[in-house]
Amino acid sequence: MQVSVESVGSLERRMTLSLPADQLDSAVSARLREMARTAKLKGFRPGKVPTKVIEQRFGQQVRSEILDQMLGDSFRNAVRENELQIAGAPRIEPTPADDGSIAFVANFEVVPDFGDIDVSKLKVVRHTAEVTDADIDTMIENLRMQRRTWQDVERGALAGDLVEFETWSQAGEQRVPAEGVERGADVIGSGMMLEAIEQNLIGLKAGEAKQFDVDFPAEWRVAEFAGKTVQVNVAVNRVAEPVMPEVDAELIRSFGVKSGDPEQFRAEIRANLERELKGALMNRLRREVGEQLIAAYEHVELPPRLIENEVRSMAAQALDNARRQGHQGGLPEGMEAEFQEPARKRVLVGLLVGEIARRNDLRLDPRRVNETMRLIASTYEEPQQVIELYRNDQNLMQGLQSRVMEEQVIDWIAERAEHTEQPMSFAEAIRQ
Repeated sequence: MQVSVESVGSLERRMTLSLPADQLDSAVSARLREMARTAKLKGFRPGKVPTKVIEQRFGQQVRSEILDQMLGDSFRNAVRENELQIAGAPRIEPTPADDGSIAFVANFEVVPDFGDIDVSKLKVVRHTAEVTDADIDTMIENLRMQRRTWQDVERGALAGDLVEFETWSQAGEQRVPAEGVERGADVIGSGMMLEAIEQNLIGLKAGEAKQFDVDFPAEWRVAEFAGKTVQVNVAVNRVAEPVMPEVDAELIRSFGVKSGDPEQFRAEIRANLERELKGALMNRLRREVGEQLIAAYEHVELPPRLIENEVRSMAAQALDNARRQGHQGGLPEGMEAEFQEPARKRVLVGLLVGEIARRNDLRLDPRRVNETMRLIASTYEEPQQVIELYRNDQNLMQGLQSRVMEEQVIDWIAERAEHTEQPMSFAEAIRQ
């Protein structure tokens, strides 16, 4: 196969790959004859299927597979021979050829020249934290909250109480809902509702009603109320106080600790919190290192198509998150432009991490992959099933390996950078 490479921009390249048609035909014929010797088709004895039948049945598929293999091998060889560092996936498309050969054009971008990458000049803050007994006590209280029950009371509502109510609001000439009322419930102080509304629920008893004005913020999720002073009407149907369960064997078993033993319960909580802490500290370190890399190399020109792809990916993720929260339709007009700078930073850090790994011959540590996979699996009820899922799903495993490789490089950079340690509490560490 003939290959030529040309520059079409500072970071863009065009590669032309040309394959004689008879070479492809010869390879396809050889593969079909090989298949005919072992094929088992209904109506034919094994190994006696005519090549013509094999060609009719599998010819197109075989031709496509061999062509893809030849193109892939030729592209990779040309990249290696021309010492190219590819950024992103190439776009390979067929192109006409005058000599009857089969020709394709591959358009792709290359990694920019970062010059000398001296990570020892970076200044990185490495946060440290540990799980204390107090953190375990706090988590146990949170778990008790999950299992709390509610007991009706006749007094006025207090912070922490559950209040069930009916409401309607008047925003100028607009009534919401247009007819009738909306039913809702809120635990006062939970932050589920606007604080001004929660404060007006305090003191109300079941059967009482109240009317009050609320100034809604401009970015409020209900468009009819955003940035307006709204008259809110509530009628309370129920006030109930929380009843917290005892930390006994029954409660402990309800959280998956079959023995019901308090010490084992605390040990498993500690293991879960330490796993969460490890991930949180790595995220902080990733941001620290990323910010330092961005500051040092923000002047470097980056592949434009790679940034465009990242913008689309971020926009798609934002749209998916919005739909999960119940918002319909697409993203607001012009919102994609807001992703340009974050996308550029992501691309810059990703390319630098990859280039540092390449220049320093950093290799993926299989033990760290297995450790991370076990940590992920341990958060599920059937860890072994999760491990098998990763091992049998190439996409999942590749994503895991990419994550672990990035973490290895981040650790490598932080160890060699000028770094200081900053202790913090568990609660501070996991706060994003």
